[in-house]
Parts: sequence; structure tokens; C-alpha cells
Amino acid sequence: MTVAAPLDTTRRTPAAKLRILTTATALFSSEGIRAVGVDRLIHESSVTKATFYKHFGSKDRLIREYLSSASVDALDALAITIASESSPRASLFALSDSLHSTVCADTFRGSLFVNAAAEFPDQRDPVRLIIAEHHELVSVKITDLLHRLGHPLPGEAADELVLAYVGALAWGHIGDPIGAALAFRRIVERVLDDGRPPAS
Repeated sequence: MTVAAPLDTTRRTPAAKLRILTTATALFSSEGIRAVGVDRLIHESSVTKATFYKHFGSKDRLIREYLSSASVDALDALAITIASESSPRASLFALSDSLHSTVCADTFRGSLFVNAAAEFPDQRDPVRLIIAEHHELVSVKITDLLHRLGHPLPGEAADELVLAYVGALAWGHIGDPIGAALAFRRIVERVLDDGRPPAS
């Protein structure tokens, strides 16, 4: 669950297509999607126009593949974070640590999904559907953690954590990154405390 995750170069993707995707990731995440034209993508990817259109057909398709690939990478990173810990509780704190590292990095430019949503306001746009599906899948993973933890309301608690996570990424970009990370951790702690069985 992270932002502007690097493309997974282990996938079997043609080298030219991978260069275009890598270039798009760098430019879209730092400058915005609409600000970057096809000619610049072609030039900075060191491919021909024919090669670009062979692999993508249009900038719109490139944008969708860029976001879909970023979603896969972010979900893979989240799965690794979860699997690296010995308990669901530890996994949630590891997610908090990961967010802190993300928003405090010098290269952080905000959540690429939130940034893309701001550029595509129509909720029916395929770009928005990819973004919505990404966050739904994040919610599913967090709901599963809370369910395994025995939280009495795992779905509602997951909604709160996803909202806090996305909000922390936004505030970490436009406001105070350390404050955003600490606020998210406090929310994680409160959600976990709310899930504790009452003392007998």
C-alpha cells in the first residue's frame, strides 16, 4: 500500500514496454498525468512512436496500465509487510511504520492514486474504477487482519483505517508528514484497543 511503488521488473514484459511504463511512473508521479504528453513519454523512454502505439495504442491505455501495475506492486508490498510479522497486531503496526517511512522520504510526492483521482473527477472514468478497486482490495486485506485479530467490527474498523491511511498520505504530502504518520499510528492503536475484549 504505498505510493509510486517501483515497477516489478521480474514480470515478463517486453523491454520497450517496461521502459515506457517506468518512464510514465516517474513522470506521472512527479509532474501529474495530464501534464505529460505522449511525445515526451516517447522521447524519454527512447522508443519510437510506432513502438509506443504498438504496446499501448493510446495514452489513456498507458494511464490505465500504469495505475493497474502500481496497484499490483502496492498490494504485493502490503502482502509482504503483513506476512513478515508474527501476528495481525504486529502487521498493523508494521503498516504504520511503512507509512511513516513513505511520507517522510525526500522523494515522496503523495499517493499516486489520490493524485490521479484529482485529475479524473468523473467517478465513471475507467481510471477512477481502477483507483476504487485498489482501495477496496486494501480494505479487504486490512479487514482480514482485523478479523484474525478477533475485532468485533472488522469491516467498520477497516473502513476507518483505510480512511486514516489515505488521509495520512494526503496530509503527509501537503502538510506535516511526521504529524500525519503519528496521527495514523494513534488511530491504529485506538482501533486495536477498541477491538480488545472487555475486562472481566
